[in-house]
Amino acid sequence: MTDKAELVVDAQAVLGEGPHWNDTDSKLYWVDIEGCQLRSYDPAAGKVQAVTFAQRIGAAVPDAAGGWILALQEGIYRYDGNSPDQLEQLAEIESELPNNRLNDAKCDSSGRLWFGSMSMGSDRSSGSLYVMENDGQVRQVLSGVGISNGLAWDDQLGRMYYIDSVTRAVDALDYELETGKVSNRRAIIHFPEGKDVPDGMTIDREGMLWVAHWGGARVSRWNPHTGEQLASIEIPALNVTSCAFGGERLDELYITTARNGMSEEQLERWPLSGGLFKFKPGVQGDTASIFRNEK
Repeated sequence: MTDKAELVVDAQAVLGEGPHWNDTDSKLYWVDIEGCQLRSYDPAAGKVQAVTFAQRIGAAVPDAAGGWILALQEGIYRYDGNSPDQLEQLAEIESELPNNRLNDAKCDSSGRLWFGSMSMGSDRSSGSLYVMENDGQVRQVLSGVGISNGLAWDDQLGRMYYIDSVTRAVDALDYELETGKVSNRRAIIHFPEGKDVPDGMTIDREGMLWVAHWGGARVSRWNPHTGEQLASIEIPALNVTSCAFGGERLDELYITTARNGMSEEQLERWPLSGGLFKFKPGVQGDTASIFRNEK
């Protein structure tokens, strides 16, 4: 099965990432990492807004107490939703590694924030995966990471899924919801050598994974139990970065893309790169989890 997604916002994002459907206001939020922006799209009004920060922004998730939790270049911050120049730093991350920045981040269903880091240079092992517990404490979960990317959970099976793009694989880890502990990391889906690299990821209600293909102009659906590819969705943008379910029934797949690193020839061929796209895949996702601080 191969279908094609439609453009909903010609955002021209340098590095669009981290889509998050917010049930509270029925908007799709995503970031432009290199543009230092948190963007929102209101499908009902067709309205797009953007807030610019002083640092690169890897991801943003709502805070149950109000406002947003941001994975910025230098750490985790709380943003009240009003003043981008007045942020509360919750945790400084990797201050000893100035060439690193934070990247993809999501919350599990207990409200813990999982986030990863990566080098802004050529180092392919200086990144890590972290988790911020509900009490605000941060612990390192994985080290030696290249480009920390996709995250997803299947609570019924006690599994967490994770992508370090450098490995060209989707990994599964045994996951304890109550404690947040993970173990037994193993590769379950392999991307062959070539142009396509796995990037961001989400999971649907059937437990199947949706993976964005950086350099592959598509999103694919996979069975994590068999490693079989079930579907491929064409995206009219070369570098596809992530995806998330949204819409009133959570039956719309929103897809983020990027323009950075593309040649003039590639931009001519893929002029919509950096845009926000949408596709109705015939399955639903679940409500995205948000951060819950229990201090």
